[in-house]
Amino acid sequence: MNKRYSLDLSTNPTETVLGYQRQIVYHVHFWSLIAVAPLVIVQWANGHALLSLLLALFCLNLVLVILFLRTRNRYLFKGRFFALFAIACTVYSTVINGHNGLFWAYSAIAAIFFLLSLREALSVNVIFIVVMSTVSFMRFPEQEFWRIAFSLSLTGIFVGVFAWLVGRMQKELTELATTDPLTGCLNRSQLADLLNTQIQLRERYERVATLVLIDIDHFKAINDRWGHAAGDEVLTALAARLKRRLRDADQLFRIGGEEFMVILPETRHQQAEELANQLLSTIRATPVRDDIQITASAGVTEVIKGETWSTWLNRADQALYAAKDAGRNRMISVRGSARENPDFEEPESPTNGAA
Repeated sequence: MNKRYSLDLSTNPTETVLGYQRQIVYHVHFWSLIAVAPLVIVQWANGHALLSLLLALFCLNLVLVILFLRTRNRYLFKGRFFALFAIACTVYSTVINGHNGLFWAYSAIAAIFFLLSLREALSVNVIFIVVMSTVSFMRFPEQEFWRIAFSLSLTGIFVGVFAWLVGRMQKELTELATTDPLTGCLNRSQLADLLNTQIQLRERYERVATLVLIDIDHFKAINDRWGHAAGDEVLTALAARLKRRLRDADQLFRIGGEEFMVILPETRHQQAEELANQLLSTIRATPVRDDIQITASAGVTEVIKGETWSTWLNRADQALYAAKDAGRNRMISVRGSARENPDFEEPESPTNGAA
């Protein structure tokens, strides 16, 4: 395989974020188990059998989630049973134990924001705070009720804002890590995963996909003659032209300096050839500036059942190099090891020698 397509799968930003999220889930459940387990015995000894049962069920949920995270790397129940048991135990404990139960509400609010999606956590915590405020109104003096209601509400607001900002930061950092800042295309960080996804769909469900590699012809000459700012303008314009022509399901990557790749799901080889020719026509149709006419070459290949992503990508790369060797400004496709369309006719539109 061509070395320029060797990718480190461990650097996938999405997987990195998910890894941190699983660590948060694990630690919240683990330390909750450490804190809650002794209370099962304490409440039983105090004659609160129902509360002890609720706490035992809560601990069982915590153990199951921890085991599934450790053994299957799967987030069981998505935090919903945690929220249910935490609220039930806290409310009932406040009813029978007063302040000793109330104190757990603050940590429960924070944990719910870490374990549920932001929208779910907001809805659940609003209900939780309303119920706790109602119980406090019936259980404690009026002055304490107001302190409790406001302190619970402020805790929910502060932790909610923090969770929202952390989620927004994660999203923006992931976008920065997975998107080419110049063109807005996807970068190579998720390339292997997305190619593997298409291969798995081919293996399991006979769903096809085709790769198109596109490389700007004589791009170095553009940088040498007009400067790197003009080169960046060419890259941006080309990416914009490709995006306008592609479907929402198609995925556009910038994988090299002047090289782009398109994953075309649910697209047969012949359809991809037609689209590739249309893309090349779109690229050369209009100068980027009055004095910069560009053309590009393309390699096309459909995924083959049983192959790896690297083999698939390398075959597309070979097709692209064949198009370059054949004179540029053209598309060549490859099926397996057999080259298709080796005598592809160059379009009528002239090719600018500096493009």
